[in-house]
Amino acid sequence: MTPPEHLTIRSPEDVLGFIPHSLGYWPSASLVAMTLQGKRLGATLRLDLPGPDVLAQPAAFARTVCTYLEADRNADGSLLALFTNNGWLAGPDRYGSLLAGLQWALAGAGMPVRDAWYVGSEYWRDALCADPACCPFPGRPVQEIRDSTLNAEMVYRGSSVGPAPQEQAAAVLPGSSLHFAAVREAEEAWLAQLDLRRGSRPQFDAVLEVWAALLNRPRGEPWLPEAERDGFLRATLLVPRWRDAVLMMAAAGRAAAEAGAGQFAIFRDECRLEPVAPPAEAFGAGPGREAAPPGGTPNSRATETGVPRYGDVLMGIQPAAPDWERLDALDLIFQQLAPSGGKAAAASLTGRGWIAWCRGRGSFSAAYLAQALDLEPGYRLAELLLELVHRGTVCGWAARKEAAWQKFGPDAA
Repeated sequence: MTPPEHLTIRSPEDVLGFIPHSLGYWPSASLVAMTLQGKRLGATLRLDLPGPDVLAQPAAFARTVCTYLEADRNADGSLLALFTNNGWLAGPDRYGSLLAGLQWALAGAGMPVRDAWYVGSEYWRDALCADPACCPFPGRPVQEIRDSTLNAEMVYRGSSVGPAPQEQAAAVLPGSSLHFAAVREAEEAWLAQLDLRRGSRPQFDAVLEVWAALLNRPRGEPWLPEAERDGFLRATLLVPRWRDAVLMMAAAGRAAAEAGAGQFAIFRDECRLEPVAPPAEAFGAGPGREAAPPGGTPNSRATETGVPRYGDVLMGIQPAAPDWERLDALDLIFQQLAPSGGKAAAASLTGRGWIAWCRGRGSFSAAYLAQALDLEPGYRLAELLLELVHRGTVCGWAARKEAAWQKFGPDAA
């Protein structure tokens, strides 16, 4: 996440106060590196603090940090924050070689370190200052960060800081066990019908129209329980090509979803069954609201080279920028579909993991994908995405400021 355009940062407390809002949680045992563009904050990167072997020879780790931050092509400086209590318990020299290696590598990459801090559970202090006159031991209270002007401004904007991803319980929303059972029953009934129509082009169009109508819902409209609709949505996620088309449509438009389906030759001419779908009122296409037209949705995003390919959308290469509003809407739908459990929940959590990765939130992505694999070991898309996260691969959109997700939208004041 990059900070909103009009966010005012006046002090180290403000910088440090922004980090938990950027990540969505208060980090621990972490190195957080941030790029600077003049006096403006750029991208935020979090990595686990390395162990003794890496600390003894930190050059490779420092180069890795540079590689990630170089994705911000406009960066001309950097800031570092080490979230650890070991800066006090074991003395600052524990991470002295790491800081020195990072300073050398980042300076060589054209992003010299402007400031660095240690942040513990109770105190924080300047990591580059050893003068007790201005930086006395043990440091300044962490409450100063929590009370900073910027932290208050972020809360006013609607931001909140939750628990770390690994501390969050598996996705469970309040709901009736009877409703969840009804959803699973509806899912089985729909799947029996959809299995007969996997190769049907009209059925594929009907599936996309249902999802498009839900992605078109006005922002903030409440999600009301509807067993038939949710069972249908979950059943469509059990058909991998339809699941992939939903992801592609949300990010890059209907035309891209249709082209991807054609690329994988999923249609069979011999399938003549009429398409099935819930009543239009169940998915928001009732009186006063239309379903998405068969020819494409308003968010179709063709590129200079034509309709983006599925692999390019998956990696955030094309389109130039995704439809973040629709991806946010899709994330909320996946959140509602996951609590009923089963393989469809694994598909929903995998979708949330991909969206989190596209947003540049690797820790959340890894948590969702791990939950998916707990529910459905061997779920292939989750395995592939988790491998990308563990390799430190950055989504193409997250690496470009003009395309990156903004938590508060481009017009945040």
